[in-house]
Amino acid sequence: MTNLVAQAPRLALAEATLHAPFPRPARNIFCVGKNYHEHAREFAQSGFDASAKEIVPEAPVIFTKPPSAVIGPGDTIPGYLDPTSSVDYEGELTVVIGKGGRGISREDALDHVFGYTIINDVTSRHLQHKHRQWVIGKGIDGFCPMGPAVMTADEAPDPRKLHLRTWVNGDLRQDVSVADLIFDIPTLISTISAYITLEPGDLIATGTPVGVGLGFNPPKFLRKGDVVRIEIGGIGVLENQVA
Repeated sequence: MTNLVAQAPRLALAEATLHAPFPRPARNIFCVGKNYHEHAREFAQSGFDASAKEIVPEAPVIFTKPPSAVIGPGDTIPGYLDPTSSVDYEGELTVVIGKGGRGISREDALDHVFGYTIINDVTSRHLQHKHRQWVIGKGIDGFCPMGPAVMTADEAPDPRKLHLRTWVNGDLRQDVSVADLIFDIPTLISTISAYITLEPGDLIATGTPVGVGLGFNPPKFLRKGDVVRIEIGGIGVLENQVA
């Protein structure tokens, strides 16, 4: 086997194309809304939140994005599919489940994590508000860039120490420690698995911090040609351009 590996052809990184860390998830991606304190406030004050009116949720707000929304690093975000021209970005640390189960306790939750990746929870804000829930506004084809790799859990034994940054056209918009989550990763795994069996390969996007486009006055929605760059140390950079 060693000889076969040594003789295998080599490809320069510049010649390679990175795809999402999974060709396409088998199931919908679990997502969490309003899970950083400052973002919960900016969303509540934006006028786009048609859900519950409390600023900080009493329990995790869970919704899903379909597998058809997933695209990889370098793929273009099809912003033209949003007829309302209100495309927004949301950089998020995402959990990759390794060992499935139901009724997982907070104490055992991290034992069920295979690793971590990045998701851009791209959203049509006007559709999110219009439909009074988030599946349509966030589930548009191509509205879930993911990648560039999966960092295994042993490389991040304490995910609270991870740091997320998001840039739009080089302008730093989001800069936060994962320790600022309202509901931490063990709580999210325990909450979802209490009612829905988690399976290997399932994804949980843990929520986005303050600094999204709707938080500006006026909102800074994405336009054709804009480039969104999301970085989490140890995972790498997820970068996509809007088409």
